Amino acid sequence: MTHATGYAALSAESPMAPFTFERRALRADDVRLDIRYCGVCHFDLHQARDDWHNSVCPCVPGHEIIGTVTEVGPDVTRFQIGDLAAIGCMVDSCMACPECVRGPEQYCVKRSTPTYNGKDRMDGSPTYGGYSDHIVAREQFVLKLPEGLDPERAAPLLCAGITTWSPLRHWKVGPGSRVAVAGLGGLGHMGVKLAVGLGAEVTVVTTSPAKSADALALGAH
Repeated sequence: MTHATGYAALSAESPMAPFTFERRALRADDVRLDIRYCGVCHFDLHQARDDWHNSVCPCVPGHEIIGTVTEVGPDVTRFQIGDLAAIGCMVDSCMACPECVRGPEQYCVKRSTPTYNGKDRMDGSPTYGGYSDHIVAREQFVLKLPEGLDPERAAPLLCAGITTWSPLRHWKVGPGSRVAVAGLGGLGHMGVKLAVGLGAEVTVVTTSPAKSADALALGAH
């Protein structure tokens, strides 16, 4: 096990505060990242404040994680020490049910293991997220950071990015498509950039007139 430091909500009413805890020792197919950047998602606030009545405190949020690989288990094949890598909202699943075999582990029939506010599948210990100095996850749930992608700006792709990219790809958005983005917030601005990048004609619908200039600057038509 390793000592970790981070920030946690010790209760739903308390502010985030420094917190020390233990990360598990690496298993054969685990990767350790020393965390360089972690996005701040509104989901983190919901969990820290127990808005959905399922939080377990102390809660260390953070699921938009970019870091450097500093240790790998003996069975790891896709990562080497020094690689830039990323972790999103899951760190494990059963890897055997039809959904896991097909690919979308988020639909694991035995439930995927969330990056935080969950329980490790093997030992039942709580999972703690990216508001910390390092993290350990199963290799299959760690992503390589493409060369040329600025790690400082990449973290939100692990949640806001995939949340908007997935429907755009599902509906085969491309040249000739017309896309409306409702709201220009954390997800909305990502949706605009991605849809524009795919060649669509993009309209932003917002109740905040002051955001019009930002929408146009991001490429909205």
